[in-house]
Amino acid sequence: MRPLEHLRLAWRSIRGHKLRSALTTLGVVIGIAAVIAFVTLGASLQAGVIGDISPDDRRNLYGWAAEPDTEGGPLAGAQPVFSQDDLEELEGRDEIEAAYGYATIQTQAVSNGDEQVAQGDGFVASGPSYIREGRLAEGRQFEMGESEAVLNPAAAGQFEDNVSVGDELTVTFLGGQQATVEVVGITDTSEGLSPFEGFEAAPRIYVPTEPYYTEQAAGLGIGTGGGSDNGANGGDGGDGGGGNGNESGTAQGGQPRYLAIVVEAQSAAESDVDAARESAVAYLESDDADAGEFLGDDLAVTFQTSTELLSQLEDILELLQNFIVGIAAISLVVGSIGIANIMLVSVAERTREIGIMKAVGAQNRDVLGLFLTEAVVLGVIGAILGTALGLAAGYLGVWYIDLPLVYPYEYVALAVAVGILVGVVAGLYPAWRAARTDPIDALRYE
Repeated sequence: MRPLEHLRLAWRSIRGHKLRSALTTLGVVIGIAAVIAFVTLGASLQAGVIGDISPDDRRNLYGWAAEPDTEGGPLAGAQPVFSQDDLEELEGRDEIEAAYGYATIQTQAVSNGDEQVAQGDGFVASGPSYIREGRLAEGRQFEMGESEAVLNPAAAGQFEDNVSVGDELTVTFLGGQQATVEVVGITDTSEGLSPFEGFEAAPRIYVPTEPYYTEQAAGLGIGTGGGSDNGANGGDGGDGGGGNGNESGTAQGGQPRYLAIVVEAQSAAESDVDAARESAVAYLESDDADAGEFLGDDLAVTFQTSTELLSQLEDILELLQNFIVGIAAISLVVGSIGIANIMLVSVAERTREIGIMKAVGAQNRDVLGLFLTEAVVLGVIGAILGTALGLAAGYLGVWYIDLPLVYPYEYVALAVAVGILVGVVAGLYPAWRAARTDPIDALRYE
């Protein structure tokens, strides 16, 4: 019997039992749809996260000092040990383009003169190059030592009349102190600009560490006091604020200490990034650095790029994705059992038909091919419907979360292959049983 004839007879049998066939393929549809949908969401989420790393940011090294065995994200267990002198020494090294502190300063409110809005920990002090020129929608970077600020769109849109470049804002800090800043730029995104902030969208105001962090730290005694150790709060990737800890030790000239620093390599080339990392660690852990007096055996300096930090998130996403795929595979097992069950029922129902086929000359391989083809067709139909449903669900999920759409096309091909495999495995025994049917007994079957 020719393959096309097998296919025609198999399709006729499937159409003759539409509801039963639909329920049989449902397990395969759900399993494959779940796999493709979640793999699409995982790939899109990874693309969205990695896409947030601009080429300029890939040369940045984010550093903090913590106990070597501390687990967690950026700034977990971090202590404020870095002084301004340390940063100036690092910036003077050939392997390093720039070095500056990073801190979030606790504020109460921000006013544009007519309206006042609450502002919590979205007041970020850093160096000018932390706001990369490519991320500015308008205006320019702030300058160190000036009363200037760069806002993101969420911060600029907090007021009834949107803030624009040239406007002045009055910031009220925790404790009641006030300062006036001139808006000199607005970024193109409300998402965080580094792993220290996290990448969620939130109102943020970026200012230079000098004068804002140095004055606030001096007023609160952060990193400048001596004699007691009250600890410092390490952030979770979104709250590495310089205004959160009181660590003993005084740098030369009573300088405040930074909980986190950013070191920029000369380029994003891996060799340049590694050279900047080695140079920074070697100096900071030496006796010449102000940070060195706090490190010793208790603390170690860690420098990681955004890519390295986000690779930890990617590992978690892949682990979660594999877990979900494993669960979805159970649906495929259930689906294959369903196909095997329905094929056994079909063999029993068509016993007399099998006897007639053999009586007119059909060989065992013809009967085997017929029932195996029917099982494979059911598996392929389930794979096609599951793929379509999975792609649609993945698209809707990505659209709802607002991520770049990435379809894992290799999984589409794998889905069809799995559908065929499920059909073959599930139909093999029923088809073999049908082929082994004795024609005389089959003709007697009622």
